[in-house]
Amino acid sequence: MKLVFATNNLNKLKEVQEMLPNSIQLLSLKDIHCYDEIDETETTLEGNAQLKADYITKKFGFNCFADDTGLEVESLDGKPGVYSARFAGEPSNSENNMQKLILDLEAKTNRKAQFRTAISLNINDNKFLFEGICKGEISTSKQGEKGFGYDPIFKPKGFNQSFAEMTSKEKNKISHRGIAIQKLVEFLSNYK
Repeated sequence: MKLVFATNNLNKLKEVQEMLPNSIQLLSLKDIHCYDEIDETETTLEGNAQLKADYITKKFGFNCFADDTGLEVESLDGKPGVYSARFAGEPSNSENNMQKLILDLEAKTNRKAQFRTAISLNINDNKFLFEGICKGEISTSKQGEKGFGYDPIFKPKGFNQSFAEMTSKEKNKISHRGIAIQKLVEFLSNYK
């Protein structure tokens, strides 16, 4: 089965490719010659994921899935949430985002947070939604060199290391995206 993953994020693409069975041929936006910038204009993760999947399906005619992920910090009323990628402003910059978040949490004792991924799947004129959540906390400083985004400052619950200190295999077993992708894979395995 051919399936387009509507992302330009090569880190996400690689992460997802490692999780999918060989029976699914994952195509990138580049593979289908889509060089459009799909603006995320919705106010929810689910809305942005659906918007991107719909854009690809409508314009290119492919079965497609798209995701949107946000880091939701309890003491910041769920922020940065849907605005995680541009938390410190434009252009999107992971280092600036992490520094802003660490600064915003400086006087807070509650550092609980969760990563949440919403995946929207468009397949054969049907739409499906999957969600993955990974609870944890924000550390006071960066730890590790792997991963991307907020990975160096996010410690999943029950672990003493950040996502950026884990191998991709270790991270994919417990991460928000890993959980959502696993739900997607299980669904596709039984889809007729």
